[in-house]
Amino acid sequence: MTSSLADLAPATGAFADALRARLPAAVFRDLEPRYTEEPRGRYTGRGGLLLAPSSTAEVATIVAAAQAARVGIVPYGGGTGLVGGQVSEDLPDPVILSLERLSDIRSVDPSENVAVVEAGAILQHVQEVAEGVDRLFPLSIASQGSARIGGILSTNAGGVNVLRYGNARDLCLGIEAVLPDGSILHGLSPLRKNNTGYDLRHLLIGAEGTLGIITAASLKLLPRPVQTGAAIIVVPDPDAAIALLNLARDRIGEGVSAFELLGGEGLRFVAEHMPDVRRPMGEPDWSVLIDLGLGASGDPQAALEGLFEAAAEAGLATDGTIAQSEGQRADFWHLRETIPQANRAVGAVSSHDISVPIAAIPAFISEGPGVLAAIGDFRINCFGHVGDGNLHYNVFPRPGRSRADHTHQRDDIKRAVHDLVHRFGGSVSAEHGVGRLKVDDLERYVDPVKLAAMRAIKDALDPGGIMNPGAVLRVRSKRGSRP
Repeated sequence: MTSSLADLAPATGAFADALRARLPAAVFRDLEPRYTEEPRGRYTGRGGLLLAPSSTAEVATIVAAAQAARVGIVPYGGGTGLVGGQVSEDLPDPVILSLERLSDIRSVDPSENVAVVEAGAILQHVQEVAEGVDRLFPLSIASQGSARIGGILSTNAGGVNVLRYGNARDLCLGIEAVLPDGSILHGLSPLRKNNTGYDLRHLLIGAEGTLGIITAASLKLLPRPVQTGAAIIVVPDPDAAIALLNLARDRIGEGVSAFELLGGEGLRFVAEHMPDVRRPMGEPDWSVLIDLGLGASGDPQAALEGLFEAAAEAGLATDGTIAQSEGQRADFWHLRETIPQANRAVGAVSSHDISVPIAAIPAFISEGPGVLAAIGDFRINCFGHVGDGNLHYNVFPRPGRSRADHTHQRDDIKRAVHDLVHRFGGSVSAEHGVGRLKVDDLERYVDPVKLAAMRAIKDALDPGGIMNPGAVLRVRSKRGSRP
């Protein structure tokens, strides 16, 4: 039976003193604001006991002590999560378990194409280590300079290269983790084939710290593309963008690393708030950014030229530009990565990280404005990883108004967008997880059988309910109440 908040105890001074005696280097009293805040300002967490262990054994000691004392644990990686999974407003003062000191690269084996890294390792550092042995760790997200591997795996992060390389779980061969009773799961095998029963790796990946604390992972490395290229192609509409995606994959195959849809509203936001950012095609209503990675015999320039010619002949492209250097390719990606910054400058009323079947993307985009018009007058910036069906669908006030003017409509907007996503057979959480922000959505849209199975797994592994209470699954307000 899932525990309630009433079953949890605060991390008292006596609890801290007992841990300090056993782990003097891991216990800290002072909390910097970053440990109780999240990037969008939706949550400000309560205070608590900040613990920063430097080994898996120390994590296990902390978790066992918290289990014995019934103290809740909130894991903290890079603090970049956008759904409140790393902060809690209503727990009795919890243990805030930071993985930042658990950051070693334990081993890198280019012949095996595996790197074993600890949970606190920063993604960009892992990418650089892979590059140092002429390998690629392809997961790429906007926060890669601060996001840590443990949090990335715990939320099954995606990013721009999912089309070719998959989500975080597809790039992980094994994990080491501390389970809720303080035992250590030793699962860092580099094996690609290992059918010895339940795959606990995939159970813990995406669980957002509710079933255990990931402390290390065996990550896949891949050959680095020898030839790279990129193009921005203007398309008439989202239908043409999907047809162009299929054409690109037919012609170029797995050489297509990323395929991003750029909406005109987002480009206009960039022009208004970041005018120094180069926009090679101006601000067309719809365009796509295509990125290629080919082998030594490949010619990305010729491949993109041929693709554009075929697309133009088929009526799928009206204009375009192909990067003539690695610097220009970087400029294209800088433009794409600047769009979220411009969004923040404008101030979204409601932001949505959603996915729908790729074939349904045009219909979803077409119906969205009408659904929102029934609520109010808004601007929509729709962009994202259309190659894997993941869209960032963000709603903004009209010029002269601010998001504060629409605060009373935020819940209605979110419900309308998510209902539409559900109608198209999509997901209301594509790559950021559930956290605390989307617990209601999980209960509303997820198959009840799946939700019941999730609760059963949580109860079996964490009967005391100490692991990130309130994230993903709701914590009951008192013993005996319905979940």
